[in-house]
Amino acid sequence: MFYRASLYVALAIFALGLAYKVFTWFTYRIGADAAGISAAARVGAALQGMVRTLFSGKIVTLLRAFFLDAILQVKAYREDRLRWLMHTLIFFGFMLLLLFHALEKYVSVPLFAEYQPTVNPFIFLRDLFGAMVIVGVGIAIYRRFFLKLSHLRTNSQDQYAIAILAVIMLSGILLHGAKIGSYTRYEEMVQEYAMNADEEDLKGLEAYWVEYYGTVSPKAKGPFDAATIERGKLIHEMSCLQCHSRPQSAVLSYGTALLMRPVALALDRAHVPTILWYVHFLACFIGLAYLPFSRMFHIFATPVSLMANAVMEKKTSAPANIATRQVMELDACTHCGTCSARCSVGVVFETIPNLNILPSEKIGSLKALAAGKELSPQQLKTILQGMYLCTNCYRCTVACPSGINLQDLWFSARETLLARGYPEFLVLSPFSYYRGLATEGLNGARYAKASEIARDGILAGVNVAVVRDLSSPLALGDSALKSKLEASFQAQTFSQCYRCMTCSNACPVVRNYRTPQATLGLLPHQIMHAVGLRLWDLVFSAGMLWDCLGCYQCQEQCPQSVHVADVLYELKSVAIARAREKVSAETGVKV
Repeated sequence: MFYRASLYVALAIFALGLAYKVFTWFTYRIGADAAGISAAARVGAALQGMVRTLFSGKIVTLLRAFFLDAILQVKAYREDRLRWLMHTLIFFGFMLLLLFHALEKYVSVPLFAEYQPTVNPFIFLRDLFGAMVIVGVGIAIYRRFFLKLSHLRTNSQDQYAIAILAVIMLSGILLHGAKIGSYTRYEEMVQEYAMNADEEDLKGLEAYWVEYYGTVSPKAKGPFDAATIERGKLIHEMSCLQCHSRPQSAVLSYGTALLMRPVALALDRAHVPTILWYVHFLACFIGLAYLPFSRMFHIFATPVSLMANAVMEKKTSAPANIATRQVMELDACTHCGTCSARCSVGVVFETIPNLNILPSEKIGSLKALAAGKELSPQQLKTILQGMYLCTNCYRCTVACPSGINLQDLWFSARETLLARGYPEFLVLSPFSYYRGLATEGLNGARYAKASEIARDGILAGVNVAVVRDLSSPLALGDSALKSKLEASFQAQTFSQCYRCMTCSNACPVVRNYRTPQATLGLLPHQIMHAVGLRLWDLVFSAGMLWDCLGCYQCQEQCPQSVHVADVLYELKSVAIARAREKVSAETGVKV
């Protein structure tokens, strides 16, 4: 009764959790573009998309992705064979145990006419499947705690998943081993199948089971004479053979029984087999109930992600389906760390200890954003910095064995956070190059607003006013800025400039405008002169400073060997550093 009640509770929690997860796929949002799409519209678009796919040539692509990427995990094999082996062993071992053991009433019994869980090949296969999962969990523990892979981090959800699997498998092996040696279990079997045998027959049967089946008896001790064994064999073949194969074929369980043999009677008297049975089925039910809320939910979400990304293209897919796919991809992440190991800027994490720099760690932050959780300004700034410190090289997306389009996730999250109005100085750096290339898909006003907020934040940080008119009064600035510029050889070379305009003539940014000075404020040669005069209002207000592409054409063409591009870089670095210090001092939020 307790077993059945526990099973129903676990199934109910699992069903509710699964329904909740699917509900979040259609209600959570990542990116400003998803804000205007209702949940109903997203459900309708998803159903329409599935119907179109199933009745089109894309069905072949869908099936290919399911079998090659989801079942055989070809992408994982190409990236890391050890991790592929780990996932394959755990996935196939666990699913086969679930189907042929846990759900034997619904799978094994209908499939096999004479199925009994205690006969071969089923006891052998059960141990084989269990061994597969145990080896897979062992590899997972080795990778997480001993191999020390680059940027592979282990969090509590990883530990819970490994712990639950380990408890389920170890309790199952220990339970089977304890049952093999249990005299109580032997007596229950005799009462059920050999009640009509006489005393001598029962003695022979007990001797036979002690000799060949691993039973530990308080009465029958070997060696036994051949006549007793032969008599026991006859009774066994008449009463037990159809339902019980010799347990030696269950290598793990029988080996465990041999190890437990010296204390088997004590364990039996203490009802340890019964305790292990409760531990095992409760661990299974707890794992089942916890599955939709744990990292293990990826066994459902990852195949969906792989198939969805195989048939969806950003330019042709409905925006509603893109919005749904991006939320679903958050659950598809296995936290394997492949993306972080391949990340071009992963090394930056060694200098800037922001976990959101690592792709695999950004997923947790994105889940919080998508769920609409209240995050502090410090948390939002940390997430935005992590999202922006990305070269958009697509190495994480290409490497992801779950098929997640990580690059699109980062971009959507960036735009969502920028829309909140926090000054992010990285929008003025080369890290914003990808954003500039993607302007066609962005709202023009929203795109420019982020840069304006960042520039205003920098000007406030260096205590200068925005110069809109060259006739405005100019602040001569403080000596601290000039002393910082003189801290490096490159920054000192501005004094060698004699304003020949070679740098400005070589600049592709200048050549892009018909009236460049009206747009950029100061041209490169003028910035060099303004730095010498310490006219910081003009210098930091100049669009040229922040629109510089860093192509080094100016520096390569300079006849005076002025490090023009390096001067511009140092100016920007000094301004941003001071702006960060001021924002941190005023708000108490480290930026």
